[in-house]
Amino acid sequence: MTETPAGAVFGAAPTVGVPELADWLRRFAALVAAAKDELTALDAAIGDADHGVNLDRGLQAVVARLPELGAPGATPASLLKGVALTLISTVGGASGPLYGTFFLRLAGSLGDAPAVGPGELAAGLRAGLDGMAERGRTQLDDKTMVDALAPAIAALAAGLPAAWDEVLARSVAAGAAGRDRVTPLVARKGRASYLGERSAGHQDPGATSAVLLLEALRDALAPAGAPG
Repeated sequence: MTETPAGAVFGAAPTVGVPELADWLRRFAALVAAAKDELTALDAAIGDADHGVNLDRGLQAVVARLPELGAPGATPASLLKGVALTLISTVGGASGPLYGTFFLRLAGSLGDAPAVGPGELAAGLRAGLDGMAERGRTQLDDKTMVDALAPAIAALAAGLPAAWDEVLARSVAAGAAGRDRVTPLVARKGRASYLGERSAGHQDPGATSAVLLLEALRDALAPAGAPG
């Protein structure tokens, strides 16, 4: 991937470091807390009725640890590794290991850099997605969070020459479209797959929370004053 000059993409915020990533996580936690009942209701229809509760619990634990994880000397990678391990240890069901793997692979892709540019971030998100897909043994059309994240991250990488706020908005739109595209499908992975044809027409809770992750990223990383 050809790196776009950072200033052309990020405007007044040329790189993403620990403060920006911590803001992303706080925003994700707030969105999940607000949508906890909705996520649980979606999961009640086709799963264990615990996605919202479990994910909220894990993200509140993450937020509580952010002052420690983001202390002076922290890097994006060390912050995200701590986030991953917290989610894995506190979130029950499949979402803890899946989101944990996502953040762990993202962390591993960033090395020891104190901050990253847009191309590095997009590549890191792709590494996180690949790790999540491997952990869950999922692919497109299995009706999981991968169906939201894959098109969103592809849109992010493809859109980098544009202004950063536009790229982030397109990424969220692609993720939401991916979530909605698989709603009519029969689930092929997870607890929902046990329902067979009855899972068709139900919105996937994992894909729904994945869109919240994307919305939080948009809101945390758009330049100051940009929409979103």
